[in-house]
Amino acid sequence: MEISLFQIILVFIFSCVAGMGSVLDEFQTHRPLISCTVIGLILGDVKTGIILGGTLELIALGWMNIGAAQSPDSALASVISTILVVVGKQDIQTGIAIALPVAAAGQVLTVFARTITVAFQHEADSAAEKVQFRKIELLHFSALFVQALRVAIPATLVAIYVDANTVNRLLNLLPDIVTGGLAVAGGFIVVVGYAMVLNMMMVKYLAPFFYLGFILGGYLNFSLLSFGILGVIFAIIYVQLNSKFNTVKNNEDSINRSTNSRPIIADDELDD
Repeated sequence: MEISLFQIILVFIFSCVAGMGSVLDEFQTHRPLISCTVIGLILGDVKTGIILGGTLELIALGWMNIGAAQSPDSALASVISTILVVVGKQDIQTGIAIALPVAAAGQVLTVFARTITVAFQHEADSAAEKVQFRKIELLHFSALFVQALRVAIPATLVAIYVDANTVNRLLNLLPDIVTGGLAVAGGFIVVVGYAMVLNMMMVKYLAPFFYLGFILGGYLNFSLLSFGILGVIFAIIYVQLNSKFNTVKNNEDSINRSTNSRPIIADDELDD
């Protein structure tokens, strides 16, 4: 597959958006599910982008910055792995094997980019002392653009110089034990990331529904859509039978009845 100039420009633009999104965290454009899907759309293979994005999203669930410790770069890993998988016509396991080392390399680039932006911060402090608001705005967006280029430059270089033959040749140079090991490691990381999220979100009184889902998944041949609908039904039944919800609802009904039973006082009576 050959990437056109227009596609390369779109890859550069979205890579900038993903790089800035990894710092802003507002629209989550750096998350694998979004990044892989958009890159797949640009390259004409949305299905592969969605599948790869969903798989990498499970891996990246437990990736987070803690203080000065930087997590692996999910934005760079998502963009580059999607380009290589779509262009090289590779499978999802190969995409995982590509994404993990790229994420580690992106982690180093993130530290380097954040180190550069320290100079922008000191310059902004100096501009604030001189009440130069326009300069502060310029420095703010300039520092943000450094984060954009952190993802855009490597992704654009890959999109320009890498074709299907190059991808296949590079992957053939890797021993099967390396690619297989990375794929297995990716599977373990999925479990660890999912466990970390569940550890934060776990509520004891909802645990039976969690285990019930695993039991039903093991014995029933349901699709994900069927499980989603079944989960919504269980949630509605639980809310309707929950005593806490019924107490709140009864209190609201009592307030409404007491409000409606009060006599309406005319405006002229209030003046007396």
